[in-house]
Amino acid sequence: MEEREIVLTEDGYKKLEEQLAYLKGPKKMEVAERIKVAREFGDISENSEYDEAKNEQALLESKILEIENTLRLAKVVDDDDVSIKKVGVGVVVKVHDYEYDEDIEYSIVGAAEVDIAENKISNESPVGKALMGKKKNDEVEVETPGGIMKYKILNITRQ
Repeated sequence: MEEREIVLTEDGYKKLEEQLAYLKGPKKMEVAERIKVAREFGDISENSEYDEAKNEQALLESKILEIENTLRLAKVVDDDDVSIKKVGVGVVVKVHDYEYDEDIEYSIVGAAEVDIAENKISNESPVGKALMGKKKNDEVEVETPGGIMKYKILNITRQ
């Protein structure tokens, strides 16, 4: 199986490192304590608290491995190398949405950093993919699950 490169901004890489440190430290200790307390309830074969704590431990270990793998495969986009001449990972692109007649700013990030609430979209999403490589004043049509969207790029800045 071929491993794919995971694109991250410097900020995204740091956030994943912080999350990993939390999961491997305080969170792991918390789950271990829950298992210890649940064992004290007696027979673990019929102990729902113990089963729940062990399931949480398995999920935690899975999340830790996922983050470690992401960090291992990460290609970090250096903030100094981000060009604002065209859309790429690490930029904020301001577009005019013709359908809704409004301006929207999207931060273009790698797939591991997506946060719709903060308008952080992936370079692999339909909108992100369509914007990649485009310049200021370019118009872009994007086929989305909701239909064709049309944007005009108004501005490109660094994140």
